[in-house]
Amino acid sequence: MRKDRPTPNKRQHHSPIMPRPQKNIWVAAGDGDLDRVRHLIEQESFSANVPDPFTYTPMHAAASYGQLEILEYLISRGGDVNVQDGDGDTPIYTVENVETARFLVDHGAMLDRQNSEGVSPIDHLREEFSEVANYLQSVASPASAPTIEIMQQPSQREQDLASEQLTSALMTSVEDIMQRAEAEGRDPEEELRQIVSRTVLEGVVTGYAMSEPVEDDRGAEINDTPTKKPRTEDG
Repeated sequence: MRKDRPTPNKRQHHSPIMPRPQKNIWVAAGDGDLDRVRHLIEQESFSANVPDPFTYTPMHAAASYGQLEILEYLISRGGDVNVQDGDGDTPIYTVENVETARFLVDHGAMLDRQNSEGVSPIDHLREEFSEVANYLQSVASPASAPTIEIMQQPSQREQDLASEQLTSALMTSVEDIMQRAEAEGRDPEEELRQIVSRTVLEGVVTGYAMSEPVEDDRGAEINDTPTKKPRTEDG
């Protein structure tokens, strides 16, 4: 799914008398090397949205490898969760796990869009990362979430715990939005409204997920854990 570009773990051969080149910002972002990313942005004036020769940005690289700490930092330095590469793909198109997808959605990633080939992020991810696509679908359209015929009612304690977790996540996101809005001198009202709406929708989906599915139409549990695609060595 990733573009042809240098991968963070790509090895290069160097002369023993020549120093090894330091990571560029795209490799550092994919590697989760926060110190290097911070140095390049704060000391060498790189942008969090700067494209590489393949039009991939640090935001795409960090999202692709699930580097949430890097994404958090890049966003604090002006990183755009909806920045596009040359194909019109935003970082949400590159994610491989639900946790990263949720982070981007919570920070304003747009799902109701298409790239230059007319493909939405949900459709783009559906074949290889169906769990991510299903999560995004549940956020974009809760009515389209997978249905379960036989459900077991969760305990009150489980419901309370889930509610507390959602509330905690909401407060963290609200605090982050307020801080960024204050730093950027803008009104956070619209972004706050969106995050509250998404949290309400996620609460509905979580209610379904908490109930143990007995069997769906494929004869298997629905809430499988996504499988991480291994990094490749191709350049």
